[in-house]
Amino acid sequence: MKVACVGGGPANLYFSILMKRVDPSHDITVYERNPAGSTYGWGVTYWDELLGYLLAADPESASAIRANSVHWDSWVAHIRDRATVTVDHGDEGFGIGRHLLLDILVERARALGVRVEFEREITGEHELPEAELIVAGDGVKSTLRQRHADHFGPEFAVGDNYYTWLGTTQIFKAFTFAFAETPHGWIWCYGYGFSRTHSTCVVECSPATWRGLGLHEANEADSLALLEKLFSEILDGHPLIGRAHPDGSSHWLKFRTLTCRTWHRDNVVLIGDAAHTTHYSVGAGTALALGDAAGLVNALHEETTLPAALARYERDRRAAILGTQKAARRSAQWYESLPRYIDLSPRQMFTLLGHRHSPLLPYVPPRLFYVISQVVESVPGLVSWLGSKVTRTPDAPAK
Repeated sequence: MKVACVGGGPANLYFSILMKRVDPSHDITVYERNPAGSTYGWGVTYWDELLGYLLAADPESASAIRANSVHWDSWVAHIRDRATVTVDHGDEGFGIGRHLLLDILVERARALGVRVEFEREITGEHELPEAELIVAGDGVKSTLRQRHADHFGPEFAVGDNYYTWLGTTQIFKAFTFAFAETPHGWIWCYGYGFSRTHSTCVVECSPATWRGLGLHEANEADSLALLEKLFSEILDGHPLIGRAHPDGSSHWLKFRTLTCRTWHRDNVVLIGDAAHTTHYSVGAGTALALGDAAGLVNALHEETTLPAALARYERDRRAAILGTQKAARRSAQWYESLPRYIDLSPRQMFTLLGHRHSPLLPYVPPRLFYVISQVVESVPGLVSWLGSKVTRTPDAPAK
């Protein structure tokens, strides 16, 4: 099969690797509009379960990813100046620089015979007339998807809170949360290491806090200076590093959750963030992208026709990611409802942070939920089961 992959992110690169492993005769080219080594973001996260899958799917790339990752197995929360809470998470988490991850996948793809062309922008399938399959992995702003928006039916749900994605030279040994109170409301961040020299630091707050602190009109330098002051305890003198707009303004966003009515059209199929996004607070974006890649490869080699394969890919992956999508929505809503939880004791508040994916939590007074969570801790799945029995949607969370 002659395959054109539009977009050089993790989804398309891993797809090309797995396709070549299944059948080296596939003719695959990955087109990336940006120069080599040019990427956004700092570090990405993944968990031990994904690492096990990667080792089974392609040991060579998985070993390189693991060797260049940092890991943690605990969470730390700094809540006001009241307390520092540390808990063992249970699962081992990993962080790796996005730039390095892409380099590893590009090198592995090329070693298997995939052509990777940088600074090559594809704006439509008419530019790829010989391709039997076009995999649109060109991100949340996918050009190929937008050319046929009436068919793919993309919809965006915009979150309430503002966030900014930063780096720092502070090395977080654990997955670290910090919640700071200001005269204008709460602002919080979480950080995790991704190399021996840098960590990611994501900062989030409500619109009222964002405006009250003047972040809506502050330039990048002033914004970073204020955030460094607010989170001085965890930064310990280290700077925050941003990526300003060309005019020097700071880079604050509201998260957009993307869903699409369908993921394929003729010989064009969406993958990764071009098809769906999940809130950053669950750290699942990379895992879902790689899962899409594997799902598409499996469908292509198990079905006898392209239409059947693309239909199967979409059906299977929609079902596979549904639980993560629900968890991501609940996680985003937990942070948007932070005042509901922040006055609990530090231990209680941090416990509910760990339960933020629960479908039951919005319906139960927080202190009661904490008691329930402690009582049923020895009965795995009971809280989720109870949540599945709650069908009504309240106008507002229980007090």
